[in-house]
Amino acid sequence: MARMHSRKKGRSASKPPKTKVAPEWVKMSSHEVEDLVVSLAKQGHNPTTIGLILRDEYGIPSVKRICNKSITQILEENGLRPEVPDDLVNLMRKAVRVRKHLENNKHDVHNRVKLRHIESKIRRLVKYYTRTKRLPADWRYDPDTAALLVK
Repeated sequence: MARMHSRKKGRSASKPPKTKVAPEWVKMSSHEVEDLVVSLAKQGHNPTTIGLILRDEYGIPSVKRICNKSITQILEENGLRPEVPDDLVNLMRKAVRVRKHLENNKHDVHNRVKLRHIESKIRRLVKYYTRTKRLPADWRYDPDTAALLVK
């Protein structure tokens, strides 16, 4: 989705290795990593932030390679999975910020177009998450409720 509304070519970056085996320099077992993920979730961190904390502070490059489960799968098993996925929440935050900007700057045509792009991305994600049963079938994006949900 990154290049849908722009003429840019995307990002070029190094890719993680394709092996499914945990690196030998990681000293933590899968149970310790799962306990760490659960404790960080209980502290109020979202799955993206948990991954960053594990990478930066604990030296765990990939939870999936160590535990054979993703962070969201671990949180789901323990009943700690957030109701709305992270990427959808981040897009809704962005849409709320742009709406607030447009209230003060009524003639900002470029950001009005970008708001349409953001909201179309939100609608596509909602359609995907309702199809995969990650969100309830009657869940709809509404800018007013999004402002309350994000805060």
